[in-house]
Amino acid sequence: MSKYDYDLIIIGSGPSGRAAAIQAGKLKRRVLVVDRKDRLGGVSVHTGTIPSKTLRETVLNLSGWRERSFYGRSYRVKDQIRAEDLKARLHMTLDHEVDVLEHQFSRNHVETMEGLARFTGPHEIEVRAEAGEKARLTSAKFLIATGTKTYRPDYVPFNGKTIVDGDEFLEMAEIPRSLCVIGAGVIGVEYASMFSALDVRVTLIEPRETFLDFIDKTLIQEFTQQIRENGVDLRLGSAVEKIEDAGKHVEITMANGRHVRTEMLLFAAGRMGNTSALNLEAVGIETDHRNRISVDRKTYQTEVPYIYATGDVIGHPSLASTSLQQGRVAACHALETPTLPESPWYPYGIYSVPEISTCGMSEEELQERGIPYEVGVARFRETSRGHIMGLEHGMLKMLFSLKTRRVLGVQIVGEGATELIHIAQAVLNLKGTVDYFVQNTFNYPTLAEAYKIAGLDAFNRMPIPEEFKVRKRPEEEKPAKSEPKEARKA
Repeated sequence: MSKYDYDLIIIGSGPSGRAAAIQAGKLKRRVLVVDRKDRLGGVSVHTGTIPSKTLRETVLNLSGWRERSFYGRSYRVKDQIRAEDLKARLHMTLDHEVDVLEHQFSRNHVETMEGLARFTGPHEIEVRAEAGEKARLTSAKFLIATGTKTYRPDYVPFNGKTIVDGDEFLEMAEIPRSLCVIGAGVIGVEYASMFSALDVRVTLIEPRETFLDFIDKTLIQEFTQQIRENGVDLRLGSAVEKIEDAGKHVEITMANGRHVRTEMLLFAAGRMGNTSALNLEAVGIETDHRNRISVDRKTYQTEVPYIYATGDVIGHPSLASTSLQQGRVAACHALETPTLPESPWYPYGIYSVPEISTCGMSEEELQERGIPYEVGVARFRETSRGHIMGLEHGMLKMLFSLKTRRVLGVQIVGEGATELIHIAQAVLNLKGTVDYFVQNTFNYPTLAEAYKIAGLDAFNRMPIPEEFKVRKRPEEEKPAKSEPKEARKA
């Protein structure tokens, strides 16, 4: 028997903690998940990924957004959409997610404990329940999967009603007539574009001159045009100087002298690693300026060999999808079990209106690296499926190496982008070339046919491979010029 209570203790039950726990359970190890909430799932299930995506789907369905190109901008499935309408579907989805997670833990013999965990020394933590009871537990290995919390600067007078952060936003009592979002990161862009689809007057403020800088600039230009057409007032390049709670509305003064009056303010400018309560000093782990933990990106081991960290608490890419993979890999390494490594190319999805999804390198990255490339572009309106669906916007952009003909990156903006990107992910990881898209057949009519269009667009501009060059037959060769008569006589 081991001298420790558990083989692996996981702090946090978000995507990475969940995946690690189930993996450890399948390896028949003694595993415990400690979570400070009475319901499992972490930020991803309760205030982040699942709620925001559920809210997006509810907004698009009730507003009739997808049908407006046919029936006009005034078309709605439900005339009066209230906050209760949005929350009803949200709570049903969350209950289902928690139920599935609890069942997965149960069938894999994963133990759980509610309480706030903190390290008290090597291989030991203390868990304090809400009622005050304390328990000391030991483990051979630990995994920190505590995620992040909202950044709440002192100059923002949060009140939980008209001035809120990303977690409080979902608890709104009623849908505002106007909304100001500060911070054009992923969360800010998603909520701003969603509520614009509800015909809420939205102002999106970003102090920098650009936003979502990790996305290909062509896509951002396309996206910017679409959200402005949808009614989002996008204000870039000026910081917020003052925020005033005026009771029924909020007054916002910007550094450039402009002014915004809104019924509700959502502050979405960044998140912090949720590590302050862990007492990491007791085990010798340091965090960065955003309270995030540094790890070996292949194993997710921290500077303390028996402690691992995964998910948003380690920073970029901060995706639920990558966190699931990180948890599995970390658990296998911690429990000394060989496993398949993570693939180098993963998709990035932004569930805005319209969706954005990318995989591989952007055009700017290729230019920085000096890689010769060709571009292929397809517009969704060029596809029969796009026309059937009434899509007026949306594009797919592909980048190919001129040297090897391999796919280097794919960027999509528009309906179904986060689903379509997986074709690109597969081809990228299998080192496929532009020829794949030319020689393969896609279902017709589908939006996936845009891959074929973009592939042909690039193929027709790329150098023709030697094996496909047309060779002239001998009889087609021009006869050599005959010598002058004088030369023959000589």
